[in-house]
Amino acid sequence: MDRFMKRAVELAAENVRDGGQPFGAVLVKGDEMFTEGVNELHHTYDISGHAEMLAIRRAQEKLGTHDLSGFTMYASGEPCPMCLTAMYFAGIETIIYCGSVEDAAEAGLEKSAYIYKQLQKSKTTRDISMKQMPLEDGQEDPMKLWQNERR
Repeated sequence: MDRFMKRAVELAAENVRDGGQPFGAVLVKGDEMFTEGVNELHHTYDISGHAEMLAIRRAQEKLGTHDLSGFTMYASGEPCPMCLTAMYFAGIETIIYCGSVEDAAEAGLEKSAYIYKQLQKSKTTRDISMKQMPLEDGQEDPMKLWQNERR
């Protein structure tokens, strides 16, 4: 196990001792640990306060960019769908993880496995109700406004 994964696992273990969940993450550029994070849900009550999300936020703030191309995420556990999506949006190309989503479910942390299964379903068969509401006649379309502003 390399030093980056060792650090991610160490962060996860420290977080458990602090009353949190067993997740730690280290964002790496080249051979440098750039930022890190642990799940802070037990302190912040922010459901998006996952280890990977915090490492990403800290790196983007530090660099003043959304683009994290060329970075590698080391995570003590397989990223949840939210964290994975954030990594796609940020341009992170490589994710290395230790424990799987199935391992997490066996430990009693089954939300990620559940959500991954939900995402495989059609919108109409998911457990959460999703309904599209069209714009009203004459209402400004933010998507078209954004598209026109970019030209």
